Amino acid sequence: MHMIKKWVLPIAFVGIIFAIDQITKWLTIQHLFGQPERVVIDGVLSLVYHENSGMAWGMLQGGRWFFIIITPILLTAMIWYYTTLPKTRIANILRVFLLILFGGALGNFYDRLFRESLINDTVGVVVDMFAVRFINFPVFNMADVFIVVSVIALAVLTFFVKDDRPSKKLRFSKNG
Repeated sequence: MHMIKKWVLPIAFVGIIFAIDQITKWLTIQHLFGQPERVVIDGVLSLVYHENSGMAWGMLQGGRWFFIIITPILLTAMIWYYTTLPKTRIANILRVFLLILFGGALGNFYDRLFRESLINDTVGVVVDMFAVRFINFPVFNMADVFIVVSVIALAVLTFFVKDDRPSKKLRFSKNG
């Protein structure tokens, strides 16, 4: 049971996060490629097929090799951090968000390795589909959602929550 809890469940959880990302990208390709934008909430949110060869706001366009090199390094660092966390309640919550981050990063990494563009003859595009229309915001995908939410949660938990003992209640620190 110890081995299952330590490795099988986390790997399965990452697999679920990865699958959610890849299924939404597959659905986007199947139902949105070559189609007009689908409005979900008028003036707020739309679904659209978009290929991205960089990151948010068009930064590092064509930087496929940068991402292919840096992502395994970051994934390895996440595994190391995950395995070195103490056995406290807050560390367990940190582990969950690290797994969400890992699954999201893995989803976009997979695209950068294997996804072929449907628009031109390139490999390594990330498929995005969520278009926020009420602000100037880049089109994004589920992996991006997982990454951003988990990074914010990890930052809040790391800097503002104090819990270095295996207690049932979390204590919020006044000085970080």
